[in-house]
Amino acid sequence: MDDTQAIRRLKRGDIGGLEILMEQYQVKAARAAFLITHDESVAQDVVQETFIRICQRIQQFDESRPFEPYLIRSVVHAALNAVRGSEKFTSLEDETGEVENLLDRAASVESQVEFTQLQHEILNALSKLSPRQRAVIVQRYYLDMSEREMALTLDAAPGTVKWLLNAARERLRHLLGQKGETDE
Repeated sequence: MDDTQAIRRLKRGDIGGLEILMEQYQVKAARAAFLITHDESVAQDVVQETFIRICQRIQQFDESRPFEPYLIRSVVHAALNAVRGSEKFTSLEDETGEVENLLDRAASVESQVEFTQLQHEILNALSKLSPRQRAVIVQRYYLDMSEREMALTLDAAPGTVKWLLNAARERLRHLLGQKGETDE
């Protein structure tokens, strides 16, 4: 069953439509929420609340539009709202690095141990970004969204998205750079 059929079922009051949508998108939504919040329980709450909110407002959803971007945009906004104002990230200026280098290395690792270490370093660096910076990195590199899609998701001008993405990448380079240089 495709998204449109599931949405129609949900609009008719059949909760089975929601189950289908959750089966299809819950993992991706939870991954996005976790990468922004860096808290598994908060991420699960964000996803659950987002699906409930969508269910409550499903009558306003335009079936001619794709569901996934709508869901991911809702999850990103909810995750940002969940961490907004909290001090869950720290700024450690003495760590630096190159995120692209680590991502390239992660794609071609020889052992699971090395891969796990790289994931830990990247997630650790992501946790030190501001929530908005984490959101753009997650959208671009983990969800493979274009800058145009990100602008729609974040309700921001394309120039703002480019600026946020560049600032986030620069911060990650700073956080991960020295490790990449000393490991060689």
